Amino acid sequence: MEEQISKSIIKSFFAKLEDSLSVDVAIVGAGPSGLIAAKELAKAGRKVAVFESKLAPGGGIWGGGMLFNEIVLQENIIPILDEYSIRHTSTGDGYVTADAVEVASALIYGAVHEGVRIFNTVRVEDLAMRDEKVCGVVINWNPVARLEMHVDPLVITSHAVLDGTGHPSELINLASSKAGITLDTPTGRVMGEKPMWMENGESSTVINTKRLYPGLYASGMAANNAMGGFRMGPIFGGMFLSGKKVAGLILDDLQAASA
Repeated sequence: MEEQISKSIIKSFFAKLEDSLSVDVAIVGAGPSGLIAAKELAKAGRKVAVFESKLAPGGGIWGGGMLFNEIVLQENIIPILDEYSIRHTSTGDGYVTADAVEVASALIYGAVHEGVRIFNTVRVEDLAMRDEKVCGVVINWNPVARLEMHVDPLVITSHAVLDGTGHPSELINLASSKAGITLDTPTGRVMGEKPMWMENGESSTVINTKRLYPGLYASGMAANNAMGGFRMGPIFGGMFLSGKKVAGLILDDLQAASA
């Protein structure tokens, strides 16, 4: 029994990994914008893999505000909540609250059941580039990176890469500093996140969601950090809309490239 269980895990995982070595879209960071984008892309027939460095996907949803595991969303997000069968309660002033654990679980379930592969505890440590275009990600186990072990990585090739790493915008910073590329920002570089301004941060999260370089996109707080937007705290409507928007942008670009 022990041998069979171990063999089953290994065979199943490696079949999943082997089938994900080449994908249409590689998403880095399984936060709300990344998970929603992943589901939208997979629903449109695209092959999608998500790489999350932490053990649990879901990004900053789980803790709500200061570990009070409730989150707030605008009423215009209710259709998206209903799409995921997420229960919510009206506050009577244009907002709704939802249980953070239910929201995170629903977004993960929705992505996986649409065909998205999520690889947790996997860190993206570099980008693959060719002919002035981002064409994949370089991966390793997150514990390997944290222990500073000298272990060579593997490469996932893709037609598009989405940075959904949140506040640090890790991939965009890497592309700017290591590859020396000029980003589609007002300065050509990462501008840095501004302090808290919820209303502005919510709207700018969606506005700043864009393609920053051929093959490289940003969503959620990664987009705000790249473009110099404000942070918004434990309100998530902009994150949800950012995921929807970036999925549409990527789909349009993939279709144009194949035309």
